[in-house]
Amino acid sequence: MPIDAAKAVAAEPRSAEITWDHKDIQLYHLGLGAATNPERHSPATDPDELRYTLESRLHVLPSFATVAGAGMGVVGGLSAPGIEVNLAHVLHGGQSVELHRPIPVRGSATSTSRVAAVYDKGKAAILVLRTEAADADGPLWTSDAQIFVRGEGGFGGDRGPSARVEAPTGEPDRTVDRPVREDQALLYRLSGDWNPLHADPEFAKLAGFDRPILHGLCSYGMTLKAVVDTLLDGDVSRVRSYATRFTGVVFPGETLRIRMWRSEGRIQVTVTAVERDEAPVLADTIVEHA
Repeated sequence: MPIDAAKAVAAEPRSAEITWDHKDIQLYHLGLGAATNPERHSPATDPDELRYTLESRLHVLPSFATVAGAGMGVVGGLSAPGIEVNLAHVLHGGQSVELHRPIPVRGSATSTSRVAAVYDKGKAAILVLRTEAADADGPLWTSDAQIFVRGEGGFGGDRGPSARVEAPTGEPDRTVDRPVREDQALLYRLSGDWNPLHADPEFAKLAGFDRPILHGLCSYGMTLKAVVDTLLDGDVSRVRSYATRFTGVVFPGETLRIRMWRSEGRIQVTVTAVERDEAPVLADTIVEHA
């Protein structure tokens, strides 16, 4: 059997030392479209955008946790004992990040990754790949990637919890549009995701797309930035956790429509692609905050 759930979950965690500095933070933020906020007259030099791009004012968007160390936690999880899968059958189904404290602009940490769970969805399996990072002062973040593996279910395992969130009701508190630049996937991939699906038209066609698609984690980061800038007063330190389910692709050049519903301590979000009749992009999306 390609997936041995018991063996995968019981395997020893894998640890690696990771480091980052202001250049990694700035590159990540630029890959999310920082300095191009269409709601601001001069976004590149707007003081609010300079917090994402200028080293003397820099803060760190919490979703940076997904690319710190080039996102090696997910790569390590897919090569864990008991996991033998065809990467062509692998989809990123969801992502969550829990912040234990704000991420520093410059740091080094021990990143520990393991297969936290394997769920049997019948025609597919879901791997929960957990990465925990800690530095000399203690835990920094816990990141879970939910990896959907087609054709690997039916082994009699636990179906796992439902990730569905009750749909929001009423009009959203805020709606913003965020354009995706034509070159955005090319810039975002420099933070560590070198999958040619996001850059090579020929490879994209082999995968069933007529052109390269945007990284799901880029949409994920763009959405968190919009929420922080719009409803959290631009204060990244207020974010406690951020979770989403990936429901559709985005093509460079399209526009994300981000709708936000605010309640006590949390913001619920939906994201759609404007140019394709608002096709769903992110669902079951929750930002918990101070």
